[in-house]
Amino acid sequence: MHELSLAMEVIELATREAGKKGYSSICEIVIEVGDLSGVEAESFRWGLEMLAKDSILEHAEIQIIRIPGNGICSICNNEFIMQNRIDMCPDCHCLPSEIKGGQEFRLVSLVAE
Repeated sequence: MHELSLAMEVIELATREAGKKGYSSICEIVIEVGDLSGVEAESFRWGLEMLAKDSILEHAEIQIIRIPGNGICSICNNEFIMQNRIDMCPDCHCLPSEIKGGQEFRLVSLVAE
């Protein structure tokens, strides 16, 4: 389960960033997780909540924003929502030439005190 190692990295990053500013506690953390990122958002949340105990994130509100997959058809240029990397265009049933969204996994913001 790589979500647990990602959660550990997020805690380390948050701790490092808060330390740079002299903060001792984080109140809120916002993370974007794309549907095509390969990260199972609920498993990641569980791992983050579990590992946050006795850390700078112990009392933080955790917000996870899901970013839908978004592809552009290689034939008809239709832009469409993708649930999986192998989804085809709903109009012409071709594979996308480009995936424009849904691959994100990033720490968006921290609110600290």
